Amino acid sequence: MFTIPAVTWTLTAVLLLSGSYHLLHAARSRQLTDRINKSLHGLMNFLMAAMLWNLVASTMLVQIAVLAGAAVWFVIQAVARPEFTILCAGRQGRLRCAYHSLTMAGAAVMIAMMAPTVTANQATVAASPAETSHAHHTMSPAAQTHTAHNTTGTGMSHSPDLTLLLTAFFAAATVVFLVLLLRSRIAKTSSNHARPRDHVRAEHGLEALGAAIMALMFAAMTA
Repeated sequence: MFTIPAVTWTLTAVLLLSGSYHLLHAARSRQLTDRINKSLHGLMNFLMAAMLWNLVASTMLVQIAVLAGAAVWFVIQAVARPEFTILCAGRQGRLRCAYHSLTMAGAAVMIAMMAPTVTANQATVAASPAETSHAHHTMSPAAQTHTAHNTTGTGMSHSPDLTLLLTAFFAAATVVFLVLLLRSRIAKTSSNHARPRDHVRAEHGLEALGAAIMALMFAAMTA
C-alpha cells in the first residue's frame, strides 16, 4: 500500500500497539458491552495491520463480514432506547457509537476495495512462468496494458470518489478528536473540580490516531 517501508512498519507498530491496548482494557472491563466494544476495536486494528501487508487474503470475506457485523452492532447501540443503560447512553455516547460504526464500515470497505488487487496478484503468481509469458505474447498491446493495470493497480481505481470522501471524513475526524483532546487537557489544568479522567484523554488520543491512520490508508489508495 505504501511505497516507503518505514511508513508501513511505523503504521503496523502503531496499529498493533493500539489493538493490544484495546484488548487489554477489554480484559479488564467489568461490563460485557464494554468488553465486546473494545475487543472489536482491537480486532479492527489487527486486521488493518494485516491489510498493510496483504496478509490473510484468503479470509477477506470473513473479515468483511465481521467488520460489517461490528458496524451494525454499533448502530444498534447508537439508536437503542434510553432505558437500555448498558448500551450507548447520552448524546455523546450515541455520537461515539455512530462514529465507531462508521470506522468499522470504513475498514470493511477498505478491505473490499483491496480484494480485486490481491486476487489478481495471486492469480498472476499462481500461473507458471511459461503460461504467463505465452499469454502475454499472444495478447494485443491494448489487452496487455489493461491486464497490467488490473494486476498492479489498486481496487480504488473503481471508486475514487468514495475513497476521497472517506479520506476527507477521517481527516476531519482526526481534527475533531485532537480538539477534544486539547480541550480535556486545558480543562485539567484550569479547573480542580471538573478534571476529565485519564482514560478519557487516552481514548481521545487513540481515536485521533486511528482516524489519522484511516485517512492515510485511504489517501494512499487514491494514488
